[in-house]
Amino acid sequence: MDPSLFTRINGGIKLFVLVYVDDIIVTRNDVAAISSLKSFLHSRFHMKDLDILRDSGYMGCKPCAFPMDQNIKLDTSSGELLFDPSLYRRLVGRLLYLIVTRPDITYVVNLLSQFMHEPWHPHLDAAIRVLCYLKSTPGHGLLLPASGTLQLTAYCDSDWASCPITRRSTTHYCVFLGGSLISWRTKKQHVVSRSSTEAEYRAMASVTCELTWLRSLLHVLGISHPQPSLLSCDNQAALHIAANPVFHECTKHIEIDCHLVHEKLQASLLSTGYVSSLQQLVDFFTKPLSKNRFHFLRGKLGLYSIQAPT
Repeated sequence: MDPSLFTRINGGIKLFVLVYVDDIIVTRNDVAAISSLKSFLHSRFHMKDLDILRDSGYMGCKPCAFPMDQNIKLDTSSGELLFDPSLYRRLVGRLLYLIVTRPDITYVVNLLSQFMHEPWHPHLDAAIRVLCYLKSTPGHGLLLPASGTLQLTAYCDSDWASCPITRRSTTHYCVFLGGSLISWRTKKQHVVSRSSTEAEYRAMASVTCELTWLRSLLHVLGISHPQPSLLSCDNQAALHIAANPVFHECTKHIEIDCHLVHEKLQASLLSTGYVSSLQQLVDFFTKPLSKNRFHFLRGKLGLYSIQAPT
């Protein structure tokens, strides 16, 4: 179990506090109790609620409909270096915390974080555009419906050799509990993959670890999950490797990942399936999208505006 997660259950009231260094996330099934806890913490520590637009001085920025232009290519060979990179680093650092509840900015924030060591003016412009998008969607958040099943379902994909400098691939995945998005990630892989299938299989291994952890977390929260978790990807070769326990020269270097996924399949804790590229929800996290495609997938992932009329 996660040592940073503190729980308190008193009758029908449940309190969960997640702590990371000096940052705290509090959730409870009683809004008044959350306010009471925050007041108590305020009396003991200096605290503030994060408000990225106000803190960054962009409350008056012009809203835009989506966070990144399809035609923008960020690199380290165009524009000018920032004279003071600290502004960029603080801004992107705050955005990294925001993606915990806003998966719609995950791709662009992950991309911006790769230039923290030496940011250029185009990188800052792209970060400011994210603020403009947030300005246009202040009431957007994840909708967690009360109805539906508690089946864990995951989608994964990879962007093979996507880094132009290291040629390392990027893992993308998202996990649903029933119809609710509860986990997502975009992360550069630690080693270079020699094929798109290898990159895809490393992504499958990563999300398998996440599903294993989520099953244990659900158990602690008192939610049983007897059925296998469903993992879907759009690479038939990777699915074949998962089902085939025979290793040969082409897969020996990823044998540990193969054993990990296959072990969960054999234990009936995981099942795999194919999803077409058009139906691949994790496409939302892999690249800049057109306005229409972005809004379509945003709705599919369960991101809605609480201010919209019902």
